Amino acid sequence: MNDSSWGAPPQAGYWGPSDRGPVQGAAPAGPAYDAHYAQQTRPMPIVPDVPEHGGAQDGDQGAARPSGPLSRDEAFRDEPYRDSTHRDSTHRDENPSAQPYGAVPQNPEPMPDAPQPAQHRPQPKKTAGRDLGAAIGVGVGLGAVIIASLFVVKAVFVGVVAIAVVVGLWELTTRLEERKGIKAPLVPLAIGGAAMVVAGYVRGSEGAWVAMALTALAVLVWRMTEPPEGYLRDVTAGLFAAFYVPFLATFVAMMLMADDGAWRVLVFLVLTVVSDTGAYAVGWRFGRTKLAPRISPGKTREGLLGAVGFAMAAGALCMQFLIDDGTWWQGLLLGLAVAVSATLGDLGESMIKRDLGIKDMGTLLPGHGGIMDRLDSLLPTAPVVWLLLVIFVGSG
Repeated sequence: MNDSSWGAPPQAGYWGPSDRGPVQGAAPAGPAYDAHYAQQTRPMPIVPDVPEHGGAQDGDQGAARPSGPLSRDEAFRDEPYRDSTHRDSTHRDENPSAQPYGAVPQNPEPMPDAPQPAQHRPQPKKTAGRDLGAAIGVGVGLGAVIIASLFVVKAVFVGVVAIAVVVGLWELTTRLEERKGIKAPLVPLAIGGAAMVVAGYVRGSEGAWVAMALTALAVLVWRMTEPPEGYLRDVTAGLFAAFYVPFLATFVAMMLMADDGAWRVLVFLVLTVVSDTGAYAVGWRFGRTKLAPRISPGKTREGLLGAVGFAMAAGALCMQFLIDDGTWWQGLLLGLAVAVSATLGDLGESMIKRDLGIKDMGTLLPGHGGIMDRLDSLLPTAPVVWLLLVIFVGSG
């Protein structure tokens, strides 16, 4: 038996009754029917089981037969139909409000309210990313120690610089060994680094170069006491560390040799700090365009302009009022040079830390990281300030 035994051929889009027989009140969903006709559709009357004339039986019970709805196949199919009809009528008696399947409700329930657009969420406030209170406290403490030693006894300040160099070397060599397996000899580096600072203060540039050469030789010899595997790698890292930390720091000690050496060092420190502060303040508030996203994603071009502006203003004031024979226009050039060198130094150490896969070189200074995280902009700026001051006002 097929679907055509129920009467008219099925309309387009209508799949006919299911295997359980027609559903009461249902209307085919073809184009010839609409909601009005669906309401007027009456259920098909139940046909009693009347055997077909002759009662011919064959093996094709599922095939279509031309005898209409009184074939024996329909008789078997009507059993579940009568049961479902009986259940439907009983359900309607128990629940008069129930609608027949396919019927259009007279009083449809209102659709739920459409979802409201998401409320605008305020953007999170920018944060410094560090413990700002601890950073300020540590910075003020370090500044007090430096200023006191600088203007009381110059030799004490030289000692402070030497200690900072040794700690910086320890941080750098430790991170190299931890992250890259590079064993730069720390003992000759620490001794030679402290000697470089003292030699630069006592003998000037000549003493600094001699101490640098002896330190390099000591690094080469010290590494010979270990197996040759990785020798070239380790001594190369050692020579880099000797130049990067103690040799550049020697220019601070050389500035101190002049008669107004304490003021020159103060100008160097003030301009570097002001440059960093201007870059941070302007970049935090107005920063949009990344300066070097692959090296340091947090730095912006707007921050660089802030560093230049702040440093040039501070340089003009410092050269005019703190340095003997200095003028404001020299301070503008000095501030510009400091802003550029400090930014390059910061980016240089960021490159090292990114290669090592670390955020800070150490944890000695709360809110700052390690000593090397504070020396990153000071070290490359020291020779720039020393040279420009010598050009502008002489060696003193």
